[in-house]
Amino acid sequence: MAESSEYVVVGAGLAGAATAWQLASQGHDVTILERTVPASHDGSSHGSARIFRYAYPDGFYTRAVLESKALWDELDRASGLELITPAGAVDYGPERDPEHLARVLAGAGIEHELLSAAQARSRWPQIHFDTPVLWHPGAGVIDAESSVKAMIDLAVQHGARLLTGWNVTGAEKTGAGYRVVSAAGERIDAGNVIVSAGGWLPSLLGELSLPAGFLAGLPEITVRQEQAYHFRYRDEKPWPTFIHKSSAIQTYGLPGGRDAGFAGQKVAEYNGGKFIPSAAAQTGLVDPENRGRVVDYVRKYLPGLDPEPYAEATCLFTNTPTEDFVIDRAGNLTVLSPCSGHGAKFAPLIGQWAAGLAIGTGDVPARFRQATARISTR
Repeated sequence: MAESSEYVVVGAGLAGAATAWQLASQGHDVTILERTVPASHDGSSHGSARIFRYAYPDGFYTRAVLESKALWDELDRASGLELITPAGAVDYGPERDPEHLARVLAGAGIEHELLSAAQARSRWPQIHFDTPVLWHPGAGVIDAESSVKAMIDLAVQHGARLLTGWNVTGAEKTGAGYRVVSAAGERIDAGNVIVSAGGWLPSLLGELSLPAGFLAGLPEITVRQEQAYHFRYRDEKPWPTFIHKSSAIQTYGLPGGRDAGFAGQKVAEYNGGKFIPSAAAQTGLVDPENRGRVVDYVRKYLPGLDPEPYAEATCLFTNTPTEDFVIDRAGNLTVLSPCSGHGAKFAPLIGQWAAGLAIGTGDVPARFRQATARISTR
């Protein structure tokens, strides 16, 4: 006879861990199924360095960051940790439109400055700025792996079960809910299932007993194998996080923290990796052409870094065409959040949205429920 649970969360990355924390803290019976271990190194939530920022061209996301920050503060209090290290952020480049970003932050009441390129260079001589620069000091660096573990620990303290080495291969509809099955033949009966499988989602969607109309209404979900590189600091100057966007390349960077031995800046090309069918197809091999583009960029724009990377790694971005998340539900099965490279900062809020949707007590922004919207307009 299969085990049973009121709620089963598939995937113990940032979004899944946050959902489990929210559900368990409200007294629900929760089981977390993780293919390997929480924040696994072949997923999207490992390591110590993700950007936390407020600057978005769309004010919806800036307001959502404010909501998320309140939940990060709650997580810090509950865990006794500081999961976001202050660093500030600079946004610049001819395609980044720092003036527009400044207007968005002003509308949300978020502290910021709009600097000329010369003013910014005098403050951060280690960076070559080519346009005016938006600075907002409230940005920082999220320790993703520690955040996952903190939320899982809190969920377990509230009674959740964590099962590792549980490789979900499908969810079969039953009269009362779903039977979740693994590659090893394990089974768990669930009243509700929340699937937060990251880069494994494209290959899993067809095995989830979802209605054909719902599947057809989901946005296209693609997976990229991205690359990130660590470059040593030439001196002791403090580094902000940055996003630099031009017609030729979009890059981002942030202090690498524990991942980089606290010795360098993590720099990457945004969506510069190759498409793969799903996470199962990742190779872990860095693309030499991508490395060359990023090294050339560092030589040109980041004089405060040694332009030879001393460490490098691959990671996964699971994207939608609009870079909006997916938090949608059919029956008692919730499909959760390909986060398009910018979801880490929203993790506690995504968990709150997903938990509310699964329970039936919360509202999810309509832009994240495209499949439901398309079905309801037919």
